[in-house]
Amino acid sequence: MPKYATIPHMNTKHYIAIDLGAESGRVMLGSVSEARIELTEIHRFLNLPVHIPTNSPNGSLHWNILELWREIKTGINKAATAANAPIAGIGVDTWGVDFALLDKNLQLLANPVSYRDPRTTDIAESVFAKIPREKLYRLTGIQTLPINTLFQLATLINSPQLAAASHIVFLPDLLTFWLTGKLATEYTIASTSQMLDATTRQFSPEILQAVGIPNLFPPIDLPGTVRGNVLPSVNASLVGTPVIAVGSHDTASAVAAVPAQGDDWLYLSSGTWSLLGAEIDQPILTPAAAACNATNEGGLNNTIRLLKNIPGLWLLQECRRSWAAQGQSFDYAQLTNLAASAKPNTALLDLSDPVFSTPGDMPQKITTHCQRTNQPIPTTPGEFTRIILESLAATYAKVANELERLTSRKFTTLHIVGGGSQNKLLNQLAADATDLTVHAGPIEATAMGNILAQAIATGTIPNLPAARTLIARSFEPQVFSPCC
Repeated sequence: MPKYATIPHMNTKHYIAIDLGAESGRVMLGSVSEARIELTEIHRFLNLPVHIPTNSPNGSLHWNILELWREIKTGINKAATAANAPIAGIGVDTWGVDFALLDKNLQLLANPVSYRDPRTTDIAESVFAKIPREKLYRLTGIQTLPINTLFQLATLINSPQLAAASHIVFLPDLLTFWLTGKLATEYTIASTSQMLDATTRQFSPEILQAVGIPNLFPPIDLPGTVRGNVLPSVNASLVGTPVIAVGSHDTASAVAAVPAQGDDWLYLSSGTWSLLGAEIDQPILTPAAAACNATNEGGLNNTIRLLKNIPGLWLLQECRRSWAAQGQSFDYAQLTNLAASAKPNTALLDLSDPVFSTPGDMPQKITTHCQRTNQPIPTTPGEFTRIILESLAATYAKVANELERLTSRKFTTLHIVGGGSQNKLLNQLAADATDLTVHAGPIEATAMGNILAQAIATGTIPNLPAARTLIARSFEPQVFSPCC
């Protein structure tokens, strides 16, 4: 049994977590005491990108950020009423890489473009012609993905929109600005951009100058920084409530809520994406790490999240959309039950294929992939689901082995957190493939990590180890042992 940090006596404090994912957003009310942390979902809303016709053949895919802001304010109002007690803080986390452009009056120039927009499909080689891929990795330690902020901004060089911009603001920082009127860039979200120097933790002048990106980023602050207080226009009853820069990249918040101690564990934030990694003290910028395409992103408590981004349950989400369009509606529990009955080990997908990270007819993409690789073609939703889950588990095993080599550690436990931790079949497949004991939960790790960062910043909890102790007290994980 690991030795956990002690937690001093405390009165119950209430915090609001704004947690935006690529499919939905939530406003959560968290209650923190010396005994446990409790969460209540106050307001949930859809987050659907909007396709806009342009002179590009594929049009453009945008986030409806103004609608999200309206829903956030609705949720804050509901949370303030539900708490029936003072709110000790508010924090915002979102997915990574995406950003907004603001003009000199701090007005939006346009709705932010979604990372799944195809504009970056062919831009990487032109960027590498300006700064070699190997040098880019030595500076940033970030996995090369077309969705990264670097490549998104590279498509805007010489564009009227970028020329009119006075600020480049990541999405959680935009929302925090609208809450407080204060502009800054939070470290963990900036670290997803592939423009942050992993050593100095500042934007790299060398990268920006080489690619031609103006340094319009507000100053960087660390998780736990109080950005400002809630504006009256947001909620008059919350004026004076601190808004805190949490681990505003959602995975940074999720990892903060992993109930683990020591260094023999891996985390898997399981949802639309599968983010599998280890928590380390310093970035690993070696050629071996570059060859693995591992990424070094910022974490709480001056840690680094050494991880791989794996297309996760996104594949199943896209399959569900395609089947629904054909009149077949399934929920995730139904699909998992069908997968459990399907024949195992018929085919494996190479999830590094970019085709699996883009929207579209996912069943057809899987069919084409199986045809191209001379593997049996699935025909039923259960078979498609089984192949997706087994491919994820096989990829987890490969990445876990890579992380052991890079860190020179021997891992014994895989902590799976997030919504995907509810998939018992995937959890067991992951345990079998990795030969690690899987601890599944908490499901709401991102919102918990958001709230715990606020609690640390306001002095309710002394540090991250104590926060993880509180998580361990509050939630009993489901345990899956390797069966073969």
